[in-house]
Amino acid sequence: MTSRPSSSLLPVVIPGAALLAAFLIYLGFLWISDASRKPEAPPPGMVWIPGGAFKMGTDEPSFRGEAEPIHPVTVKGFWIDATEVTNEQFEQFVKATGYVTIAERIPDAKQFPGVPPDKLKPFSSVFTPPSGDNPARSFGDWWKPVYGAHWKQPEGPGSSIAGKEKYPVVHIAWVDAEAYAKWAGKRLPTEAEWEFAARGGREGRKYLWGDDFRPGGKSMANTWQGKFPKENAVEDGHRTAAPVGTYSPNDFGLYDMAGNVWEWCSDWYRVDYFKNSPKDNPQGPDSSLDPNEPNAKKKVQKGGSFLCAENYCVRYMAGARHSGEIESAADHIGFRCVKDAR
Repeated sequence: MTSRPSSSLLPVVIPGAALLAAFLIYLGFLWISDASRKPEAPPPGMVWIPGGAFKMGTDEPSFRGEAEPIHPVTVKGFWIDATEVTNEQFEQFVKATGYVTIAERIPDAKQFPGVPPDKLKPFSSVFTPPSGDNPARSFGDWWKPVYGAHWKQPEGPGSSIAGKEKYPVVHIAWVDAEAYAKWAGKRLPTEAEWEFAARGGREGRKYLWGDDFRPGGKSMANTWQGKFPKENAVEDGHRTAAPVGTYSPNDFGLYDMAGNVWEWCSDWYRVDYFKNSPKDNPQGPDSSLDPNEPNAKKKVQKGGSFLCAENYCVRYMAGARHSGEIESAADHIGFRCVKDAR
């Protein structure tokens, strides 16, 4: 039943402008109710997230200046994929449209000045842990551009997705994710929508599921076990991505909102955005700004991946955020979609 404003808000006689104001208030109540009400027909594979308010961001020291201040945000109701988009789902899109991902295209020479023409071949980044006793000092020490690596060949030539139909599709750039979402009649989530859905209605918790990373010794997400980047104990049996739905869902019924693969959002990434973010249904800033790469066009990524570890990247924590250049892909980047209620 549609909610109604309290009768105490309306005097018995309301002339002229007062009557119009009261009517507009009443419409506001109806809009809030409709925006949060669950539609009757659920799209296949999607979960309804009721609109609501929450505190967005985190003051964890690891993300100082990046995901703060914590600020109140309200979002409208929406549908969201219960899992990350899988290889079989993405394959349906490619077969229907002939789409070619960024990782499968010949790089633009203008974006790679000084690179010999014979080196300008399709590639993507693949995680490669350092060998021997050589210490890994920087990001470039454990990532390699691999010719021929893309969504159908996640580790490069010779690898395939055969038997991995239910795994999350990877090597997906933001422009690839956006193209899929449009084809599917959906869109990418805003950062606020994504975080609200990921939290599952829980507030003030360090992780999406609570304050204990492994409650009762149970792995709650596909993350790195051991000391990154050299020691991976693979205690959960997954060296890289795991099949979607392997771990317990959150309180909204969503899987892998922490760990497994990074997920793209629609928002441009600005390190300072939370200082000025609107409170109602924020859509993100008009442009990106990463002081470390001021000329890069970056979008927000959320959730962390199978490479996030306690000693390096703990962005599987609630409220954490990351960024990626819109035409960059890697073997730990995927996405999920949302859909507005009709």
